[in-house]
Amino acid sequence: MLKKGTKLYSILTGTCPRCHEESMYVNKNPYALGDLFKMHERCSHCGLKYKIEPSFFYGSMYVSYGVGVAFAVATFVIANLFIGLDLINTFIAIVLTLVVFMPVIIRLSRNIWINFFIKYEPQAVKGES
Repeated sequence: MLKKGTKLYSILTGTCPRCHEESMYVNKNPYALGDLFKMHERCSHCGLKYKIEPSFFYGSMYVSYGVGVAFAVATFVIANLFIGLDLINTFIAIVLTLVVFMPVIIRLSRNIWINFFIKYEPQAVKGES
């Protein structure tokens, strides 16, 4: 399922969308909050420039909304339908889930956004960006 060469691989691992050889982030751990937004400027393997244009990742805010809604719906289903919590406690569970997973949601959104625009090229060589 998580095969190198698929969009899902790049999205879930945070690797370069073109070559899948290097993490786009300085620190792979999204919970290192000081480094949450710090990305390498270019991929050291294929040379892809991650910030394609100034403010490129502002578009990931729209993706973040959808990912956040998906997390909230999943939490609702688990808390209310499976566990049987009342609506107030389900709401609290949703808020806590969104707060706890905020760094993951931000990273996933950035990964999804850049993968909209860059395709996998296994033969990509440095200098072809």
